[in-house]
Amino acid sequence: MQFDRHYYETQYRDYERQNPSRKMHFYRSLALRAAAGCERPRVLDIGCAFGLFLSRLNKNWELFGVDASEYAIELARKQVPRANLAVSPPGVFPFPGPFDVITAFDVLEHIEPLDEIMSWIALNLNPSGGLVFVVPVYDGPTGPVIRLLDRDPTHLHRESRDFWLSLARDHFEPLDWWGVTRYLFPNGFYLHAVTHRWRRFTPAIACLLRRTRV
Repeated sequence: MQFDRHYYETQYRDYERQNPSRKMHFYRSLALRAAAGCERPRVLDIGCAFGLFLSRLNKNWELFGVDASEYAIELARKQVPRANLAVSPPGVFPFPGPFDVITAFDVLEHIEPLDEIMSWIALNLNPSGGLVFVVPVYDGPTGPVIRLLDRDPTHLHRESRDFWLSLARDHFEPLDWWGVTRYLFPNGFYLHAVTHRWRRFTPAIACLLRRTRV
């Protein structure tokens, strides 16, 4: 399937509502922690879509974004014109590292093979660089519901949180992870709740990792 306008209008027709300011603020807070005090962080957002996350970073950040969708990148260039953006197939990265921060919000479940992607990210992070990723998970009490609601045919990996945490530990030093609950109600209200205590029971997780020092 192509990630064209039809894809977004059928799979994510309420994209703006599903990415409100409070959600982008949470993503930004994770990126700031991953930057670890770097004065001018260099960030690569994998699967940047319309550039909403990148647009929330101030001018101290050097911005890079890639996405498989030409349609999304066209809109991202309008959203955040100062960013360096490129259309690229999943798993192909035209911008050279190293980066201080690499982010992947609801993207890794679309990309295969995962070990190669994680290895590339590790190689292209600065020694103290950080990775932030968010993925849906299909285990726990919400698993059956998420499987029922998930009709995106481009989701190649419908995995448990332990799968993602194990994959992360194989390549990075885990710093922390959270459970995330998100849902767009029929009345237009979008729920985005982050929890540490109940992270084993949420339909998605957010992970903050540091490159493993060699």
